[in-house]
Amino acid sequence: MDAQDGTGCEGTPIELPHCRAKPDCARLEPVRAAALVARYGQPVPRYTSYPTAAQFTGATGPAEHAAWLAALPPAEPVSLYLHVPFCDQLCWYCGCHTSVVHRRGPIEDYVATLTREIGLVAEALPARLAAGAVHFGGGTPNLLAPGDLAAVVEALRRHFTLSPDTAFAAELDPRLLTEAWITTACGLGLNRASLGVQDLDPQVQAAINRRQPFSMVAWSVEHLRRAGVGSINLDLMYGLPHQTTKGLLSTIDQVAALRPERIALFGYAHVPWMKPAQRLIPDHALPGPVGRLEQQREAAARLQDLGYVRIGLDHFAWPDDALAEVAAAGRLRRNFQGYTEDAAETVIGFGASAISHLPAGYAQNHAGVPAWRERILAGDLPTARGLAVGAADRLRGAVIERLMCDFAVDLRRLCALHDTSVPALVSGTMRARLEEFARDGLVRLFASGTGPDSLDGIAVTETGRSFVRSVCAVFDRHLVPAPERHAAAV
Repeated sequence: MDAQDGTGCEGTPIELPHCRAKPDCARLEPVRAAALVARYGQPVPRYTSYPTAAQFTGATGPAEHAAWLAALPPAEPVSLYLHVPFCDQLCWYCGCHTSVVHRRGPIEDYVATLTREIGLVAEALPARLAAGAVHFGGGTPNLLAPGDLAAVVEALRRHFTLSPDTAFAAELDPRLLTEAWITTACGLGLNRASLGVQDLDPQVQAAINRRQPFSMVAWSVEHLRRAGVGSINLDLMYGLPHQTTKGLLSTIDQVAALRPERIALFGYAHVPWMKPAQRLIPDHALPGPVGRLEQQREAAARLQDLGYVRIGLDHFAWPDDALAEVAAAGRLRRNFQGYTEDAAETVIGFGASAISHLPAGYAQNHAGVPAWRERILAGDLPTARGLAVGAADRLRGAVIERLMCDFAVDLRRLCALHDTSVPALVSGTMRARLEEFARDGLVRLFASGTGPDSLDGIAVTETGRSFVRSVCAVFDRHLVPAPERHAAAV
């Protein structure tokens, strides 16, 4: 194939699973950066699913959810996600479904209801399914007492087949982590942990209501490793109030000394109209769009200089880590938990607000704990909304996932696998939009000829990497521009 309309990074061919650019490619002149942000930095979805949760409706309820569960292939392993919607303190940047609790009663009641939900879902399944992965998210999963955690895991083992090879992960708050919790969790099978760090600058921490010295992070990493957790991820953020590029790089250097297997670098999404706690963060303290882009790109370059492989938009891992290996092989996946090496086609969600991704579509539980509990106590699945997914959306979802994971997509191959053609997928308007990206050096278009229907594939350049969500949006047939619904592209 011949590349048209734009230049790639070091001549990267479309076949490569990701751009192998040197970190120096990350630097952009301020004037060019400002122009690109103005043109392509508008709010767009994060594309952890397609269609996105913004398209979910109440037309999908417990009956549809139950039918989709019953139709799952009995021999295929699934992934299990359990949402814990409680925190000891609210971080003002947080966009998750969570609330602050200081009493054991609400947590114990939640755990009892959660174990009942696990049983209800199991009743709808065609057989006892194997779980290839278990993920506790939140909120703060380690707010559960050790006995609470044991009760939930016991319910999972009662209804699903978990093996020593099951990936068992939890998102943890170092400020609340105890040796007793670590011992219990590892005894139950915990082998992966993700610790929230965000930034180590005291001024930034005060501005987001998360005071957490480096010593807490170091203690957590040391004790998790000592207990046998073999894979540790640290979450960082850019775009926070009072955050500077220099300060972010200092945080990276400090946490890298702990040698975590993975580091995630997320962009803070400032949506105070959706998350009231974010109103406590003054707008003037936030870096502007160009400042955010600089933080993202300089941080990525530093992590690569330290030996991490850049994976997808915002993950970094050691070259011998499983995430880096599947990325290099073109098998990286993306779901509601972010980038993953998990190949399961089905994710079953438990808990308030949890989303299940099934072959037939998406099903989301009631977000509020009272409504979620009420449905379960009545003997129903607590499904509030969702969306059936047809062939056209499966193809578009596949295109978007490959762009998000590989920064390249072979359109002809994917269209053939989905029994359609590139012209049926890419309209003239879409092609024109892609050519705009190409003229600005953000993508390379590959074509076997010169005709309007000759588009074979797309490769995102290193410059375009920061704007990949905007490239994906070209293929989103549901997207309606709504600044109040999505975060900025960079």
